[in-house]
Amino acid sequence: MYIVLYVILAIVVLFILLALIAPKKYQVNRSIVINKPLPEVFQYLKYIKNQDNWSPWKKKDPDMKQEFVGNDGDVGFIAKWDGNKDVGLGEQEITHIVENDRVEARLRFFKPWKSESDAVTSVETVGNGKTKVTWGFSGINKIPTNIFMLLYNVDKHVGKDFEEGLASLKEILEH
Repeated sequence: MYIVLYVILAIVVLFILLALIAPKKYQVNRSIVINKPLPEVFQYLKYIKNQDNWSPWKKKDPDMKQEFVGNDGDVGFIAKWDGNKDVGLGEQEITHIVENDRVEARLRFFKPWKSESDAVTSVETVGNGKTKVTWGFSGINKIPTNIFMLLYNVDKHVGKDFEEGLASLKEILEH
């Protein structure tokens, strides 16, 4: 009987220790330089519907169902999607726009798991009519899901999608 209690206690202590040491936050971002002036690049990026042209997730499910609420390019615009297992079910809402600087959005995922993240697409001039675009997202790992993050590298997994998307964006804007 005591052995069972000790085993249960050890599992509980292990769970608590893992929850304490596991990452509480995540952040992923990638950048690329586009050979176009900043205002032109920003004007394209502030419209969420344009992501359909360069998003790696749209390529993973070109038949996903989409719904749009509000005026694209304005705070409050919401893009909703319902796709296959690679893209899931969720929505993206523009929460803040700083003209010729950044577009901030709230990502809400409902399937395959529930989570919320803050997304940012920012631009900066790097000279000679070139623009650096940084695309990323960040969020909080709640207990107990943060324990899973000890085994799952968000940056490695999602970072390659961001790189693919930015490469597509560069190709679109430069041609």
